[in-house]
Amino acid sequence: MQQPLYVLTESTQRTSGADARRSNVAAGRAVAAAVRTTLGPRGMDKLLVDSSGTVVVTNDGATILGEMDIEHPAARMLVEVAESQEAAVGDGTTTAAILAGELLARAEDLLDDDIHATAVVEGYHEALRLALDAVDGMRIDDEIDREALVTVAESAMTGKGTGDIATGVLAEIVVDAVLQVADDDRRVDRDDIRVFTRTGASAAATELVRGVVFEGEPANDTMPRSVEDATVAVLDTKLDVRSGEVDTEYTITSVEQLDAALSAEDAERRGIAETLSAAGVDVVVCSKKISDPVAAYLADVGILAFSNVKGSEARAFARATGARRLGTLAGIEAGDLGAAASVRVERHGGDDVTFLEGSDDSRTVTLYVRGSTDHVVDETERAIDDALGVTVAASEDGEIVPGAGAVEIAIADRVRSGANAVTGRKALAVEAFADAVDAIPRTLAENAGLDPIDALVDLRARHEREGVAGIVIDGPSVEITDPRDEHVVDPAAVKREALESATEAATMILRIDDVIAAN
Repeated sequence: MQQPLYVLTESTQRTSGADARRSNVAAGRAVAAAVRTTLGPRGMDKLLVDSSGTVVVTNDGATILGEMDIEHPAARMLVEVAESQEAAVGDGTTTAAILAGELLARAEDLLDDDIHATAVVEGYHEALRLALDAVDGMRIDDEIDREALVTVAESAMTGKGTGDIATGVLAEIVVDAVLQVADDDRRVDRDDIRVFTRTGASAAATELVRGVVFEGEPANDTMPRSVEDATVAVLDTKLDVRSGEVDTEYTITSVEQLDAALSAEDAERRGIAETLSAAGVDVVVCSKKISDPVAAYLADVGILAFSNVKGSEARAFARATGARRLGTLAGIEAGDLGAAASVRVERHGGDDVTFLEGSDDSRTVTLYVRGSTDHVVDETERAIDDALGVTVAASEDGEIVPGAGAVEIAIADRVRSGANAVTGRKALAVEAFADAVDAIPRTLAENAGLDPIDALVDLRARHEREGVAGIVIDGPSVEITDPRDEHVVDPAAVKREALESATEAATMILRIDDVIAAN
């Protein structure tokens, strides 16, 4: 008899056909279930403990999925959905994960009814086109001014832990930060908005600094700790005696020669301080090392200097002050220097914290986030990150839509109407897509304590009558009404990204019919 042919090693595990599909779908649904209860203003928190005992308490979908130790490859795809959503628009990660899980669950029912995966995938893509049309149809025509951006930011933070600072106040700070660094075309470089956290005060002490905040101390203890109307130099060169590029030896045969060599080095170090002082520099920010002797001479001439500053912080200093980053002191001119309203070093939480406040048109800002505990600070920072993401998206895209599940109700209605024009078995997949989208308002209702079926019926009825209906939560009250009247809105970009990324992940998983894993 012919000997068997082994293509894979004996330790390789292979799952094919229906078993592979069920495993992948189950993994995707498990990921969605992990974050489902966190959706909305009444969402619950998750307590995550890693192997080292570090505790994280949050209801942020991206953080939860990022902290979970997920091994299943299909489940990892849904985590990547949340990560891409976070990177693209900064919010909507939970919505994207839930939607992807629901799309997989609905598809499994169709596959069990002998509908081929290709038909399901094609139907989902047809439904996605209808869904994006529905998002366009829900756009609010109001001008995206500062007030509208504050509404967007506050909506994103509703239900997040922000300590004792009201989300409305925090939203004002976030919007001011975005508007400060936006260019004439309303484009924003997120690197220009920094977030610096420190415990030791209540969250209400959170503030916007039009400049840079970083953990740094003067290079010498005798340097001034506060400078007003400062002229700033940002350097990318080591401040010490110059050294050659090749190894060189000098023979010294007398004390006089040694004294002359030391005097020359001392003169060079003193010359560094004199050069900077003659140029009118008050503050030096150096990304390289400042030697102790040079730091002492800088202190003697009244210059405040910071040594070994991170490259990102040096960039921020340059953006905040208008200074050029210099690789040499040779030929330093006034045009190379920047200006700051003040630079001061304060003691916060047992550490030196440096504040550089630029001019009113500073191109870099810092959100200085305070909190009584690490958990409060971390959760406030996550809320701010979400708010920054949606504010930037709304500012750049210029489009907002009603929140509170209103867009999802409109999408489901539009997709079901469009299913009538789809022929063949793809129409069933289009219907399944609409059912999957319904999971978002249904989950919002369930997390708010409503009966999800009754709420969904009421939402659909009001949508048919008035064109807009959402589940608006204001403190202890829950009402099905027009979210626009209650200032609950979202950037259209968040909805589009969630739909596209969830559909892409679900269809990718559905196309898998063989899982081959090496042991």
